[in-house]
Amino acid sequence: MLEPEEERVMKMVLEEGIMKTKMIVEGNQEVKFTTEEYQRLHQYPSFTTLVDVFFDLHSASYRNNSHWLLERFVKSLEESINSAVLPSFVDKHDALLLRELILMWSNYKLMTKWLCKFFESIDRHFVPKICYCSLTDISNNSFHDLVFKDFYVKFQDVALSLINQERMGLHIDCSSLKNVFLVFMEMHKHTGITYYEGFESVMLEQTSTYYCQMAQQWLSHGSPADYVQKVYWCLEQEAERAGRYFPSGTQPKLLKVVKQQLVYDILDKLVEKKRPENCSFVTDFYQEMLSKCANMTLREGSYWTTEEWLSALLTSSLVFPLS
Repeated sequence: MLEPEEERVMKMVLEEGIMKTKMIVEGNQEVKFTTEEYQRLHQYPSFTTLVDVFFDLHSASYRNNSHWLLERFVKSLEESINSAVLPSFVDKHDALLLRELILMWSNYKLMTKWLCKFFESIDRHFVPKICYCSLTDISNNSFHDLVFKDFYVKFQDVALSLINQERMGLHIDCSSLKNVFLVFMEMHKHTGITYYEGFESVMLEQTSTYYCQMAQQWLSHGSPADYVQKVYWCLEQEAERAGRYFPSGTQPKLLKVVKQQLVYDILDKLVEKKRPENCSFVTDFYQEMLSKCANMTLREGSYWTTEEWLSALLTSSLVFPLS
């Protein structure tokens, strides 16, 4: 058994380590533990080594002190989140909010890496039997439950807003968008909740609505030639956009939505607008274009360029010259 004074000293040593790790999540990523400090926390017969030194794995003392250690570990996570992470989001909007999420998540992971080292003994013997997971899992779940879950809708709305701003010609922070999507995917990995897929679904729906409106406007206020040029430009822009910050699997879905609204759903109206008087080739042309649509892809393994794809789909110099 430990003497009261030994127990007091061990707790004091552990608290010193916890307090220093909190400095990391508060923004001091340069915090380092010296060899002497690490030895005190990791090798000194403290609570982190009670399992190996003082207690039988099945003794009441082992269970009681392991429970205390686990509770202290969880409490230290909650203290850091409540004192540093959550306040950092106050009055943050737009790209600043996303940058803060990325920074806090990075700092938090570094902090918990050290904490898990300090509580290594219960991570080996006690936690897997009680929680059926590791201390790292507990750390990730704490961040999710206390931070990410409550702020996810805000993060998603900011990301959608930035994408729309870029479509309107504004400069945005593409790096933050790319990194926040990686955070979404990490949260999926840790919790099983498909956060990025949820965002992607909303983004594709908004994209569809946006280009449906654009197609109607362009068709009403411009010539077929102007329309083709705008479609060409938009497809190029969306392809570049997807390459800058979306995960690779999103690009085909995004381009499919854009083509659906700007080409497939509008083709009959475009043909009607270009119809010459008494032209007997309209129906045949329409069917020919639909047939080409079924076999064409854009940057999905074929050799079609965007310009060739649109030219073949929407123009025919013999039937409907664009000039």
